[in-house]
Amino acid sequence: MASVTFEGVSKRYGEVTAVDHLDLAITDGEFMVLLGPSGCGKTTALRMIAGLEDISDGKLLLGDEVVNDVDPSRRDISMVFQSYALYPHMTVQRNIESPLLVRKYEADGPGTPLRKLTSAERGERVAEAARVLDLEPYLKRKPAALSGGQRQRVALARAFVGRPKAFLMDEPLSNLDAKLRAQTRIELVDLHKRVGTTIVYVTHDQVEAMTMATRVAVMSTGKLQQVGTPQAVYNQPANTFVAQFIGTPPMNCLSATIAADGASISLADGNLPLPADLQTPVTPGQAVIVGVRPEHLEVDPAGSVEVQVRAVEWLGHECLISANAGDQPLIVRQVGMALDEAGSSLRLSAAPGDVHLFDPETTVRIP
Repeated sequence: MASVTFEGVSKRYGEVTAVDHLDLAITDGEFMVLLGPSGCGKTTALRMIAGLEDISDGKLLLGDEVVNDVDPSRRDISMVFQSYALYPHMTVQRNIESPLLVRKYEADGPGTPLRKLTSAERGERVAEAARVLDLEPYLKRKPAALSGGQRQRVALARAFVGRPKAFLMDEPLSNLDAKLRAQTRIELVDLHKRVGTTIVYVTHDQVEAMTMATRVAVMSTGKLQQVGTPQAVYNQPANTFVAQFIGTPPMNCLSATIAADGASISLADGNLPLPADLQTPVTPGQAVIVGVRPEHLEVDPAGSVEVQVRAVEWLGHECLISANAGDQPLIVRQVGMALDEAGSSLRLSAAPGDVHLFDPETTVRIP
């Protein structure tokens, strides 16, 4: 196992900067998810770890070793791609075994000379990988006889069998249906707990990030926006991009001002309390962006904000109320079925601990 450290790493393609001065320390044994929209640089960062992309600036370390110029074959990592990339003419057993046939390993322990594994040693490793990923009944089959989920597990087993210092995973679940994707997420978390190997996982799916990661690194336009535990990123977003990228529906971010009394936030049709933990002084009339998650807006007859209902979406266990506060849209998440209809008005309230402030110029959170 090994840590992975980016120190001011950049990747440029001509005049286009795909990754811009990335500083990120991934600790030994961590499950780190690089999360962001398409084109944000997350896959490029992963490919630089693998050695598939050259580094334009900065240093990349695996453990204590700078690997900028180290050949991919000598980095002792395994990568799982979005496509399964299995050998169609080989059985599952041979697919899993294939990395062991072409590489030399420190089979007798750290620091021992590299050598090829014996047939018995290869068999033991394949059996272990098959057991961990529940592939034992399928070892004699070929990929064409497997389901999509089974093929993806074979690809994971092939990465696992070499016992690498780190696993790199590039959206490995995107080809699976929703039910199988949820099941495989659980299997991956369980696998990580058992083997303890560093995993760097790329996805644009926030559900995968929030349910699997030890920490999440949110990226946009090649830059790291925030890194932290899923809970921290959700509850204390660093800026409006993170606030609206994490969460479904996203956080409501509304233009507002500090009220004349300096003790509340003034909207078009009402007031919200200042955040409970606000440490930065604010002044009356100061322009701000106020953020409140849909589930933290309470339908309250005595609420201080009046909104006009535009639509109600009933989802069975909850409903989403689309409304307007003045000319600004917002969403309210309510458990059960809302009785309100389009055109009606509602009054809303929010607790001070659920209110966030952002600077309208920099979009950065006001602490």
